[in-house]
Amino acid sequence: MIDTLILLAGGLATRLKPVTETIPKSMIEVAGKPFIEHQLLLIKKNGISNVIICAGKFGDIIQKFTERNNSFGFNIRYSYDGYRLLGTGGAVMKALEFAGDDFFVMYGDSYLTEDFSEIGKFYRSQKEIGLMTVFRNENNFDKSNIEFSDGKIIRYDKKSTDDKMKFIDYGLGILNRSAFEEFKDQEVFDLETVYQELLVKKELAGFEVKNRFYEIGSFKGLEETRKFLSQSGEHN
Repeated sequence: MIDTLILLAGGLATRLKPVTETIPKSMIEVAGKPFIEHQLLLIKKNGISNVIICAGKFGDIIQKFTERNNSFGFNIRYSYDGYRLLGTGGAVMKALEFAGDDFFVMYGDSYLTEDFSEIGKFYRSQKEIGLMTVFRNENNFDKSNIEFSDGKIIRYDKKSTDDKMKFIDYGLGILNRSAFEEFKDQEVFDLETVYQELLVKKELAGFEVKNRFYEIGSFKGLEETRKFLSQSGEHN
């Protein structure tokens, strides 16, 4: 069982301004609670015992809230970008000091209902040092960016997409700390680069999920997530 999760909550959330001019995206109220509380309850439900929150601007607001309301039953640590944003990859690398060999990575604006334990079991059954969950999106909820066939990720590119890309990064990955060996001399980089490097080296497994993702990265996504959490009872 992989019991550690790194939660990436350090972005600037420019698409949600002016809401995020005074609070971080994680603290936006969704269905009666700050979004990060929904996330932490979800993480607890999936059997995670160690959470590392990667924070940037307004990260102190997140830390104060979670320390004041930590009834989740797991250990929470905080890793701050510092004087400049490190990118998603740089943030994870900085958080490695608190992580073991293998860990989940989840974006701070995602709400994912797939069973984490099944994904963890699949990762353990493979030889690769990284895993990306993928969802058949067909450009529906966002721009599809993955070519996936016969259980294999063929291509992953957020910037250059085409009609062969029917899938999208679901928002939950598993990585071994060795995936960052080639990046130890870099400070600022994106997780996308790490995944692409693993793909080139045939070290990236793909796991297809069936449940759609929810996210609060845009006002449209925020409203869809609010509706889902309100109607599903997941927020109770």
